[in-house]
Amino acid sequence: MKFDPESTAVLLIDPYNDFIAEEGKLWPFVKVVAEATDTVANMRKVTEAARHSGAVVVFVPHHRWTPGDYDGWLRITSSQAGASQIRLCEKGSWGGTFHSEFQPRTGDVVASEHWAQSGFANTDLDQQLKLRGLGHVIVIGLLANTCAESTARYAMELGYEVTLVTDATAAFSSEAMHAAHEVNGPTFAHHILTTAEVLQALGPAVDDLHGEEPNDA
Repeated sequence: MKFDPESTAVLLIDPYNDFIAEEGKLWPFVKVVAEATDTVANMRKVTEAARHSGAVVVFVPHHRWTPGDYDGWLRITSSQAGASQIRLCEKGSWGGTFHSEFQPRTGDVVASEHWAQSGFANTDLDQQLKLRGLGHVIVIGLLANTCAESTARYAMELGYEVTLVTDATAAFSSEAMHAAHEVNGPTFAHHILTTAEVLQALGPAVDDLHGEEPNDA
């Protein structure tokens, strides 16, 4: 299997410190699964391979908490209420900053922030992809059964070719991972692959691209 880099984007979902750094607010909940799958290292491998191949890396960030976000809302989900309570990814905080290994670089795209789970809903993600002629999305990041799944499912509905990467994501439990990749994923994804399979499909990759300077995105 080979992917055409010119039409491919890696959707890097929520690479915030609060999600994937050891001191992050959600790390204690994803730690067991993330360490078992080597999630962060695999996210980095896919991201670097995409840049090296010429595919586009698109950051798909969750809304960063600010005071009063949900004031006046009539229908707030339990996830939103919980995130508000702990100030998840608070704007201007360390937790609401992209992890040091996942800083935007020249050529990357940073989509506008999503408020719930889908990176497409009420954002410019679809526009950013279509204006660049990108029809295939490789979805990595957190969480497997919420933002990653919802974004990937929405992508299929919009006509994109969708690839899920089983070990470049994590969830709160192995049951959630099973549901995301073995129960729900096959109903909408065109490919469900491992990191190693994605790297092979993208072509030769280098081990380390950290010498490149990040941009101001």
